[in-house]
Amino acid sequence: MDSSFSNDYAKAREKFLCAASDIDAVMSCLALDQSGPAGIPLSTDVAWVGPGDATSVMVTISGTHGVEGFFGSATQVEWLRRARSAALPEGVAALHIHAINPYGFAWLRRTNETNVDVNRNWIDFTEPLPKNPLYDELHEDLCPVDWSESSQARTRARIGAWIQRQGRHGPAIYQHAVSSGQWMHRAGLFYGGTEACWSRRTLTEILTSKLRGARRVCVLDFHTGLGPYGYAEPIIGQRRDTPAFARTRSWIGAAAKSLHGGGSVSSAIVGDSLNAIPALLPHATVDTVALECGILPIEKVAQALRADAWLYAHGDPLSPDGGPIRDQMRAAFHSDDPMWQGMALGQSLAACQAALGELALQRGSPGNASETP
Repeated sequence: MDSSFSNDYAKAREKFLCAASDIDAVMSCLALDQSGPAGIPLSTDVAWVGPGDATSVMVTISGTHGVEGFFGSATQVEWLRRARSAALPEGVAALHIHAINPYGFAWLRRTNETNVDVNRNWIDFTEPLPKNPLYDELHEDLCPVDWSESSQARTRARIGAWIQRQGRHGPAIYQHAVSSGQWMHRAGLFYGGTEACWSRRTLTEILTSKLRGARRVCVLDFHTGLGPYGYAEPIIGQRRDTPAFARTRSWIGAAAKSLHGGGSVSSAIVGDSLNAIPALLPHATVDTVALECGILPIEKVAQALRADAWLYAHGDPLSPDGGPIRDQMRAAFHSDDPMWQGMALGQSLAACQAALGELALQRGSPGNASETP
């Protein structure tokens, strides 16, 4: 059997659909009104495995950040391929959501079809938009109009000087300023949008319709781009001093970090789905975990994101410039190295097994999102 990893979105989708069909999963498709390269159709595909009335459900999500979808897709495909020999615990089901941001996956972008970062989009848009004045200071250098070598050198130097001015915590302040989210610069980095995007609406529809009867839910969302090479850090969306953090850490493992308060490879962010999903399912006790697997040094990842932002704001994605920048993005968020793939897949499958173990242990017990462990 060929690898569970794929070279592009189309092949990843084909492998997912075949693996789900082979075990008679209940499948559905939600089409996006956009096209991928060469006009291929784009969609989020869903596979339900196990009893339809299960009250305990493991949820996996791939492709929240588009180009990061290779890791999550491979995990879902491998899990589905092994499902015959690794039966679900009694009364437990699995819900696999493939490519929740299919546009970004297909075009090798971290953002969606309108440059929105799906994981900064989960805010209340009836309230005033959050402000990020530190990002505002950096925006023109992060996303210059000119992407010549001289412009890149000048803007890198200015960004470096800005970091130095912040003192000894400069790099951490810079990472938080850039990646926590911003809602002013539509063509900028980590843009959260001005309304609920298609991916957010679609994920909301899937979760609220498929998990109406669920009482215990464990969600795994797969990401890449931060941290040591090949290490998938488990990140919990709750603060360390909360019962919810302790409950989730009890099954995902002691290495888990909180998204808040420092210590994680990720800065604290605004508008992320980890914190939003439990509120969609008030009838259930919901744990959410992101697995963040590192590939390249953060400086190279940042440079790829800047190049991508320039290409779509000021360049032509279909021009000769587009191919190398897409290759740069792919290399920042996915590795073809068999060692990296083996490390990533081993950790992600172990996380799935940990979630299923927790669901088997807690199966049948009533609960809500505010329960203590």
